[in-house]
Amino acid sequence: MTDEAPAPRPRASAVSTAGRRVAGGRRNPSVTGVDETAPRWLRQAAGVSWRLLVLVAAISLVFVATARVQLVFVAVFLAFVIAAVLRPLVELMAKVMPRPLATALSLLVAVLFVAGMFTYVGYSIANQWNDLSEQFETGIRQITDYLESGSLPFVITSEQIAQWLDMALTWIQEHAGDLAGQAAASAGSVVVAFTAIALAVFCSIFFLARGAQMWTWFLNQLPARTRSTWVVVGEAGWYTFSGYTRGTVIIAIIDGLLAFVVLSVVGVPLAAPLSVLVFIGAFIPLIGAPASMIIAMIVALAANGFWSAVIVGIAIALIGQLEGHVLQPLIMGKQVSLHPVVVALAVTTGTLVAGILGAVIAVPLVSVAWTVFSRLRTLDPPMTDEEDPAVDDEQPDTPTTVTDAP
Repeated sequence: MTDEAPAPRPRASAVSTAGRRVAGGRRNPSVTGVDETAPRWLRQAAGVSWRLLVLVAAISLVFVATARVQLVFVAVFLAFVIAAVLRPLVELMAKVMPRPLATALSLLVAVLFVAGMFTYVGYSIANQWNDLSEQFETGIRQITDYLESGSLPFVITSEQIAQWLDMALTWIQEHAGDLAGQAAASAGSVVVAFTAIALAVFCSIFFLARGAQMWTWFLNQLPARTRSTWVVVGEAGWYTFSGYTRGTVIIAIIDGLLAFVVLSVVGVPLAAPLSVLVFIGAFIPLIGAPASMIIAMIVALAANGFWSAVIVGIAIALIGQLEGHVLQPLIMGKQVSLHPVVVALAVTTGTLVAGILGAVIAVPLVSVAWTVFSRLRTLDPPMTDEEDPAVDDEQPDTPTTVTDAP
């Protein structure tokens, strides 16, 4: 009888698959090497969730930092707007004169345009104030008579109107201190606004005169491997932002001129200030034009009566349709291609976050972000109709024809 050497014990790595499954091997990460205590779908959802939380935290940090330096952010944004609007004029003038002189002349033209517009508005208000007050008094009387004896299902008497006015005066007297404090805060806001405008003009001078050199300096501060990506991002973002800004300014000017023609033909007083209001409202998507339309209709109703207000409302609504279906596709083209639902969500979110300022800057920021994302992403091949399961399910079964082999 011969002595046989005992067989060597298998190592842990040589344990068979069946051996891993015994004694809770599937639930022990030290045995299998992988933690499978949770289903795969739950692990994937957890991975996506913490990444989303990090992304939300980063975006929130950006908003908090922007709120801390809101004046600087607004000034830089306005500087980009001024640079986008005036750059074509600067480039044209720079062909026949030094670029700093072209920048100064372009800014002078812009200042004269804005100052002339507001001067004309002030002159129109001062010149028409006496006639306007009489027309307003007559219009208010007509509206009061209609409320008292019109065809409405309810009746509002002059005594009720006087009572409401007394209540409003009483409320103003009781809250005079709060109103004074708000007025003082508004005065401070005016100072902040002028500071932001001055800083924006100062920055726009350098953006127009030496913008290319500033961008090159910024790229040189980055690692060489990332410069090409930043070049793509900068070109795509500036193309979209400048196209949106210049297109919005052109469309706003056209809307203001058309509104001025309509209001002048109908005979509505203060046609120039109201057309400027339409011009300003064009910079706020979705809500700016309807707000200016309502104000113009109220003025027309108080000055010239009901049918004048109806004509003004229809005319400004037609101007809005012309803007949405003709001017924007023709002027902006494919530079800003956002779905109306995205525009509505962006404007609403911007309004909730930063008020009117948020409503103004939400759409261009979303447009720039979407353009940059579209340039950097890699698209998969598009799905054809044959690969769409919904299309396959909807197609009827076609009978197969069996032919005899020859």
